[in-house]
Amino acid sequence: MIENKKKPNPIDIHVGSRIRLRRTMLGMSQEKLGESLGITFQQIQKYEKGTNRVGASRLQNISNILNVPVSFFFEDAPGEQPTGAGGMAEASSSNYVVDFLSSSEGLQLNRAFVKIADPKVRRKLVDLVKALAAESDAE
Repeated sequence: MIENKKKPNPIDIHVGSRIRLRRTMLGMSQEKLGESLGITFQQIQKYEKGTNRVGASRLQNISNILNVPVSFFFEDAPGEQPTGAGGMAEASSSNYVVDFLSSSEGLQLNRAFVKIADPKVRRKLVDLVKALAAESDAE
């Protein structure tokens, strides 16, 4: 029995999820990214799900539009060898960041936080969040 439906490659799924992550971090819609590339939002959806593979030139265009290096889309890719000592710790911490920024609350916090220009206010906010986290740990 031959299966007609090909499963998406894990790398294609990963690259697509990184495109989605960066696009949502910037508050950009699929429509806007598609317009910038001259393609439909449905095609962006297929890229983000990994259903369609992103070609090299298109990935280069996406990296320019989303203002990240092409390597961003391959960070923590399946099968990637951790580099340097402590690679495992770095991988788990960056996965934590991806999970945080993939959540609605994390995305909202990130967007609001970067709008705060005063470094002292940002520092106080970080201290507040740490204090609240410590309180919840103590309970």
